[in-house]
Amino acid sequence: MTKGSIPEDKIDEIKRRINIVDLVSGFVSLKQAGRSYIALCPFHKEKTPSFTVSPDKQIFYCFGCGEGGNALAFVMKINGLTFPEAIRYLAKKTGVVLPDRPLSRQEKEQLTLKERMLRLHALVSDYYLARLNGKEGQKAQIYLQNRDIDAEAVNTFQLGCSLEGWRFLRDYLEQKRVPLPLGEQSGLLVKNERGEYYDRFRGRLIFPIEDQAGQIIAFGGRLLGEGEPKYLNSPESALFSKGKNLYGLSRTKEDIRKSGYAILVEGYFDLLSLWNAGVRNVVATLGTALTRDHVDLLRRYTKDVAVVFDGDEAGKKALARSLGFFIDGNLHTRAVILPEASDPDDYVRNFGKKRFQELIEKSPPAVEYYLDTVVGGRGDFDHNRGALREALSFITRMDNDAERDLFVKLAAERIGIDEAILKAEVIQGTGKKPNETVLPKNENRSSSPVDALEMNFVTMILAHPDKIPAMIDADILKCFGSDELRNLG
Repeated sequence: MTKGSIPEDKIDEIKRRINIVDLVSGFVSLKQAGRSYIALCPFHKEKTPSFTVSPDKQIFYCFGCGEGGNALAFVMKINGLTFPEAIRYLAKKTGVVLPDRPLSRQEKEQLTLKERMLRLHALVSDYYLARLNGKEGQKAQIYLQNRDIDAEAVNTFQLGCSLEGWRFLRDYLEQKRVPLPLGEQSGLLVKNERGEYYDRFRGRLIFPIEDQAGQIIAFGGRLLGEGEPKYLNSPESALFSKGKNLYGLSRTKEDIRKSGYAILVEGYFDLLSLWNAGVRNVVATLGTALTRDHVDLLRRYTKDVAVVFDGDEAGKKALARSLGFFIDGNLHTRAVILPEASDPDDYVRNFGKKRFQELIEKSPPAVEYYLDTVVGGRGDFDHNRGALREALSFITRMDNDAERDLFVKLAAERIGIDEAILKAEVIQGTGKKPNETVLPKNENRSSSPVDALEMNFVTMILAHPDKIPAMIDADILKCFGSDELRNLG
């Protein structure tokens, strides 16, 4: 029997071999609780773990959003895969060899766009890698040597290079009978006004960009000669959104877990130089400002982040833009401020791993740094007025009401303004009091409050999932006053 093009016995073998705890721990940070494991749910935002994984039953379930199922369901949900895509992904993870035969025309048509793009990216990554390791890659090899990037880093992050002509990759894809429109959809080729295709990446060092599962979803390129733009990424596609992915995460997530925190930097070479120096719990944004999706992605692996900023005005503005996301995401954040005109790549190459780690250890909480250096205060009238405007601009963007209230108190102390006056300004800017939670309109939302004792009981049950059957048999949830908690049963 087969399911599509995959034999049923191979699907059964994959299911037997896969361990759901090992699989899920590659995407979230699990903690053992009795015979089960718990974590913050990767499918919705929460501050108290309600996501459980049962090794005995080989299933997962979230008491907060209701998502659940087996290993296949988890992979399909978290990676946005179809059933055949998830099977092929798990086959690689478990070492199950699927039949390698040419696909029929019908099977090729059934392949989703995402799966065809992933196959193409793997093919092109090998092509770029071969160019780097060949004679034509000498310029890129010298460039890497001059930046002290060794062979281990090159191999780990699968770096490659593109040639300076306009049709090298295009001709290769035609040779491999890859449809050129697919190359355009993947962002590898560009079509000109005459309808002719040419290579997007030309004369560049190539950085394959992977999702958290290690699949190549895009490419970045650094120009090896003169010209602009110096850095170029694949455009947004069915696979890739730079605001939702972090460079290097698939390679460094285990080091992040082991160290207990992540170091967030801005660029490819910042990450590579740190990793090369032995600082390996690091990830990088992809030429874009930090987003909520970035923070949510980091929360799956750690609650502590050291964010490296430049010490200039641009660095301070970057801190102001991102701090609210970290606060709302419940991440403990430190602001690592480098000397002016220095970046992590320069710093670690000039001063070494030890000095960089000392800089992180001495770094202040990001909120304190923001209040002291960006908001400031305690100056003349004009200075304090500017500090007040800066504080108000930040406070009104905060989503968490309790933390907004706390920030109002701290900012008022720094600026030297009456807290009540600052609160009044916040109310005027947001339309609500700092400690007033405005819930989104939802006719199905229960008006009954959640009792703290009831919530503590649910939290305790989540920590001891083996007690859930007894709780259900006793109909305990029916005694709850909260509609939301009572409906969990």
